[in-house]
Amino acid sequence: MNAPVPPSEPFSLTGRLAKDPEQCALFGEDAALDGWLAAERALARAQAEAGVLTRAEADAIRDAAQSHHIDREELWRTARTVGYPVLGLVRQISRRLPPGPDGRVHYGATTQDIMDTGLALQMVRSLAALERRIAELGDVLADRVTEHASTVMAARTHGQQAVPTTFGATLATLLAQFARHRQRLAEAAPRIGVISLSGAGGTAAAFGPHAAAVRSGMARLLGLRDTATPWHVARDGVAEFGWLCSLLTATCARLARNIVDLSRTEIAEVFEPYSDHRGASSTMPQKVNPITSESIIGLSGTTGALTSALLRAQEAGHERAAGEWHTEWRVLPELAVSAGTALTETIVLLRGLRVDARRMRANLDSDGGLVMAESHMITLAGPVGRERAHDLVHEAANRTRTTGTHLTRTLRDVLTEHHLDTLLPGLRTQPEDYLGQAHRTAETTARLWHAHTAPLPEPPTPLAHLATD
Repeated sequence: MNAPVPPSEPFSLTGRLAKDPEQCALFGEDAALDGWLAAERALARAQAEAGVLTRAEADAIRDAAQSHHIDREELWRTARTVGYPVLGLVRQISRRLPPGPDGRVHYGATTQDIMDTGLALQMVRSLAALERRIAELGDVLADRVTEHASTVMAARTHGQQAVPTTFGATLATLLAQFARHRQRLAEAAPRIGVISLSGAGGTAAAFGPHAAAVRSGMARLLGLRDTATPWHVARDGVAEFGWLCSLLTATCARLARNIVDLSRTEIAEVFEPYSDHRGASSTMPQKVNPITSESIIGLSGTTGALTSALLRAQEAGHERAAGEWHTEWRVLPELAVSAGTALTETIVLLRGLRVDARRMRANLDSDGGLVMAESHMITLAGPVGRERAHDLVHEAANRTRTTGTHLTRTLRDVLTEHHLDTLLPGLRTQPEDYLGQAHRTAETTARLWHAHTAPLPEPPTPLAHLATD
C-alpha cells in the first residue's frame, strides 16, 4: 500500500474558518511568479529603450517570460538546490530563446532585484485591496454611528461604569481610527511601491552607464516609484507594510473586544449577528458565543507577534541579508491575509450587529445612579469648590453602596447634613442630561468620514499583463 502523501502546508484551522480570498490570491504562488516575470519583462523592455538590448531581443524575452511557459515542478526543485527561485526561472526563460537573446535575460540584475520588485508589486496591490475593505467597513460603521448617535449607554473606564455617553460616540472613536488608517495607507504607498534594480552589491555596476535610465524605465513600465538608493537590506518599507496590516487588525480587534464584553449575560447590550446554531456549544444548547469577535481577536494576537519578526529583518548587514530576508517570506503573506480577513469579518459583524438600547438605558440605573456622580460634582463645584464637591459626592457614593439606595437620595442627605440642601434643585439626575458632546462627536465623525474623496489608486494592470505591450 502506498504511503500517504504529506501535506505541502500545515493545516490552519483559522484559515479554514475565515480567510480573505483576495489577499490570499495577491500573495499566492501565481502572484509571486507573475511579479517576477513582470520584472524580467520590464527590465528587458527598459534596456531596449535605453539601447542596451534591441527591441527584437526585448520582444523575444517578453514572449518567453510568460507563466504558462514555466515548469513549476522544475522551478521549485531548482530553487531548493540554489536557495532562491530566480536562477531557475531565468534559465527556463532563456531556454525558449534563440542564441543571442538567450544571454540577455536578467542582464545585470541580481536575484533580489527581481524578487523585491515583484514584492513591491504585490504590496501596492495589497494596500489598494485593504483600502477598499476599509472604505466598505467605514461606510457601514458610519451608518451605525449615525443610527446610534443618541442611543444612551454607560461609558466604561477600567471595566466599570463611568459617565453617560452614546453608543454612536463610542463607535465614532473606531471610525476615526479607520479614517487615520486610510490616510496611513495612502501615505505609505509611495514608500512601499518602489523599484529594486541595483545589482549584486547595490552599485548597479553591471548596468554600465545606462543604469539610471534602465531603472527609471523599468519603474515606469511597472507603475512603481524610482529610487537611486538600493534597498536590498533597508527593509523599513517592508516593515511599514507589515505594521499597517497589524494596526488594521488591532483596530478591528478593539471593536471585537467591546462586543465580547457588551454581550456578556450580565451586560447584554450588544450582540453579534444571529442565525440558527451560530456560535453554538456542543454541550450547552443555550449558548450563542461571539465567534466572529473571537476570530478577529485571535487574528490580532497573531499579527502582533508576526510583526515583531520584521524588526529582525532590519538587522541585515552589509549589502545583502544572510537569513533575515527569509523572515519576510513567511510573515508578510500571513500579515496581509490576516488584515484582509479581519476587515472582512468586521464588516460582517457590523452589518448584522444587534443593539439592545433598552438594556443600555436600564444598565445606567443598575448601580444606584452612581453613573451621575461626576455630573453632581461638577454642579456643586461652582458654589462650594471642586475639592469639597468631590468629597461630598464621594461620601454620598459610599453610602449608596453600603445602603443599596440611590445616589440622588444619599446625596440629598449628605447635603442636608452639611447645610447645603439649597443646592439640591440644581442637580441633574437623568443620564440624558449629561451627555456633553457625545451626539456631536458621532455626527461630526460620520460626516468627516463621508467627506473623504481620495481613495488609494488601484493599480490598473494585473501582474500577468505588466510590460507585455
